[in-house]
Amino acid sequence: MTGYLTKLMRDLEAPVEVRRFGSGWFAGFFALLFAVSGFAMVVALRFPAVLTTPELQIVRDWPGFRAAIHALLLTSHALALLSLLLRPRKVLGMSALMIGLGAALLGGAKVQGADTQGWGLFFGLDFFIVNLLASGFMFAPLERFAPHRREQRLFRQEWREDLFYFLVSSMFVQVLAFLTLAPSQIVNANTSNWEAFRAAVASLPWVVQFLIVLVASDFLQYWYHRLFHQVPFLWGFHAIHHSARSMDWLAGSRMHLVEVILLRAVTSLPLFTLGFSASVMQAYLGFIYVWSSLLHANVGGNFNQLGAWVATPRFHHWHHGLEREAFDVNFAIHFPWIDRLFGTYHLPKDRWPENYGIPEDVPHGYGGQFLYPWRRTGKKTDEV
Repeated sequence: MTGYLTKLMRDLEAPVEVRRFGSGWFAGFFALLFAVSGFAMVVALRFPAVLTTPELQIVRDWPGFRAAIHALLLTSHALALLSLLLRPRKVLGMSALMIGLGAALLGGAKVQGADTQGWGLFFGLDFFIVNLLASGFMFAPLERFAPHRREQRLFRQEWREDLFYFLVSSMFVQVLAFLTLAPSQIVNANTSNWEAFRAAVASLPWVVQFLIVLVASDFLQYWYHRLFHQVPFLWGFHAIHHSARSMDWLAGSRMHLVEVILLRAVTSLPLFTLGFSASVMQAYLGFIYVWSSLLHANVGGNFNQLGAWVATPRFHHWHHGLEREAFDVNFAIHFPWIDRLFGTYHLPKDRWPENYGIPEDVPHGYGGQFLYPWRRTGKKTDEV
């Protein structure tokens, strides 16, 4: 089994010159992607009490939802056969066929939910698949047709680690939401005398509320972000995010679980306690998710003038640069003028970092990186 998985990973990570159009690689890749997605959705529908997200119930109730899963599995089957026909190596096509067969044996798109007790705890397997497909189809084509680094592959070094981070943040969406919103709920429960102020905020025009949220959250994230760079113990957590040596939309998900909880708790505290409309907060959460992926994406464009006022991929890539000039700069997420205001702005005209990462020896793998903040010794390393 290990040998088969090794062959599968090797085929996914094949050099660009052997995965051209017509080679069967793209057919095999999409066959595998659709098969895994369809299989995961079937498993989630089979055990809805523990593997589905309540907020996505409206999607699952859509009349065409099961038909879409069926179409996904059929498309995977057709693409797998095409890959087997075109490609000398058969591992991609065979893997897709086997996973698709597993989905069919479980009941396929017509699967019925098992009568299991969820105890109120769920893991968002359906949320992970929706997230992955939506983000992948949004950013992967953009990175292919407008890249900063043309030589960088989709399955670049460390992609498996970053995909696992993406999986953890999606699957544990309930736990993360509970931990990050707990401070806001405590404040709301003990500040009934703020109702007049909250009503005034809620009465503001929707666009005004959204802009206030953008600016306020960026000020909070700026100082939170800067603090994690300056305090050695906190840097141990943030170093995980900076340890990525390649930048793309998936690299943005590489964040230590402790930092994710603290970041969301700190930024959500004022936003969820000052009376902003629920629709504004929902729009902001969707926006920041897409925006963060874009800032890390392997997308070109210098945008010298725009980058001074609105964060662009080049602006944030400098924050991840390995060069000494890139250390401790560009902390803002939305507005670079905040960095200009506090002296941490760095965006040299038409230049990008040569390399990414940090000088520290951060271990590979999720387990080692999870324990790294408590095991590391010494101060933050600033020497290249």
